Amino acid sequence: MDTRQLQTLLAIADHGSFARAAALVNLTPSAVSQQIQALEEELGTPLFDRSRRPPSLNAKGAEFVHSARTILQLVDETRAAISGGRVTGTLNIGALRSATFNLIPDAMADLRRRYSELGFRLHVGMSEDLMNDVAAGRLDVAVVAEHVGVPKTLKWTPFLREPLVLIAPCGTPAMPAHELLASQPYIRYETKVPLANQIDTEISRLGITPHEVVVVNTIPAVVGCVAAGLGVAIIPMIALQDEARRDLVWQPFGAPPNYRQIGIVQRQTSARSEVIEAFRQALSHHGAPLEAKTAPRSRRDMPA
Repeated sequence: MDTRQLQTLLAIADHGSFARAAALVNLTPSAVSQQIQALEEELGTPLFDRSRRPPSLNAKGAEFVHSARTILQLVDETRAAISGGRVTGTLNIGALRSATFNLIPDAMADLRRRYSELGFRLHVGMSEDLMNDVAAGRLDVAVVAEHVGVPKTLKWTPFLREPLVLIAPCGTPAMPAHELLASQPYIRYETKVPLANQIDTEISRLGITPHEVVVVNTIPAVVGCVAAGLGVAIIPMIALQDEARRDLVWQPFGAPPNYRQIGIVQRQTSARSEVIEAFRQALSHHGAPLEAKTAPRSRRDMPA
């Protein structure tokens, strides 16, 4: 058994087929099959159900995948220890889409200055899926919104409390947020994530029934629709970090203003704990200006 076989096994498990794994590990499909067959012979048991097309992991195979991830993590940790403490390899990061505008790239840049031999792999997804990937070992760390269902095997550490804001095109009449929602066309963010539910719940609590003109399922699309002049919308402050969106006007949303927490999830024990803590500190540093923004500011102010 060697690490190449384990890496190939994980590639198949993560990408669903021998062919996709072959492209990922830079081998031919036949070489991938040979590696898996050799691994199965050494273990003395088949890991895949080959009666299906494509072959899928059987129960023993799924169980061994967890062991393979642990083995490879220990190998990485050992390599770092005997290399004099140098941090190398790849940090696998998961993130909410809204955190990838500037926050995570800025944090990764900080880590590259500190760990010059460290690389990154960034995967964008929903909080629940990202947490599952961290628990399964497919990701080292994930940036997610506050979530009530964090598994016991994971550790949640918040680093940012950001306000939700109402955004509007430049030139929108100046009035309080609830009046804008009641009088202006509304761009609704609709998807199965806590943020969308948080926004809808607060609008309902305020007793407002907005006139929806567009319904979309990504924050960048929401911001783009507002920038195009289609209406107003509610978004997290982090989505306004994009320099190109400074022409939008905004103000805090909710009475009192609504906030959401963002944090990182990681396994309780990880070979990457030092790097993950440095990543959290960088995220906290670059997220701090967001927490300081408590009054509306743009090319002109809007009333609270």
